[in-house]
Amino acid sequence: MFRKRSIVASLLLSLWMAPAWSASAVFAGGCFWCMESAYQDIPGVTDVVSGLTGGTHPNPTYSGAHDGHYEAVLVSYDPQQISYQQLLKLFWVNVDPFDAGGQFCDRGESYRTAIFVEDDEQRRLAEASLAEVQQSFEGQLIVTPVLPTAKFFPVEEAHQDYYMKNPLRYRYYRYGCGRDRRLDEVWQDSELRKQVAPLLTAH
Repeated sequence: MFRKRSIVASLLLSLWMAPAWSASAVFAGGCFWCMESAYQDIPGVTDVVSGLTGGTHPNPTYSGAHDGHYEAVLVSYDPQQISYQQLLKLFWVNVDPFDAGGQFCDRGESYRTAIFVEDDEQRRLAEASLAEVQQSFEGQLIVTPVLPTAKFFPVEEAHQDYYMKNPLRYRYYRYGCGRDRRLDEVWQDSELRKQVAPLLTAH
């Protein structure tokens, strides 16, 4: 059963009413349905909200104008159970970091990848993670940037928890988009995927 929640309730939980041990991270990895499913049930992750960020439009919506914005997820987590570094590793193995024009079958600027950092420590860790990934792919350029956090706009309720609300449509979309095939091509034999395997098994 998927969890019934409103966007406002999710944000209150994630940002304003969160206990002192809660932290947050923002990742853009193409379709936010897929990134939401990648993080939602990971131990230590308390909530995931789909939204738009990083663009210039003052009030973007998924079904309306969202100039320059990335599809992204706001991940709330307990740093006593899962670290930001682990969230970064999960991010990498769920994206194609070589694609500057979108992700998989989804093309255009809203489907680009990015790591949005909220402070100097997140930037340090994100840049170190990026450098490690780049080192493991000699001769191939990682195009995923590390960017400062911008205002996060939750999208319409219909897109929250989409993979749970519409499992058949979601699986059809994911398969047809070739996401898992490409992820296997990039990451199947990588050390990074081995490192996150315990989290994926728990997922």
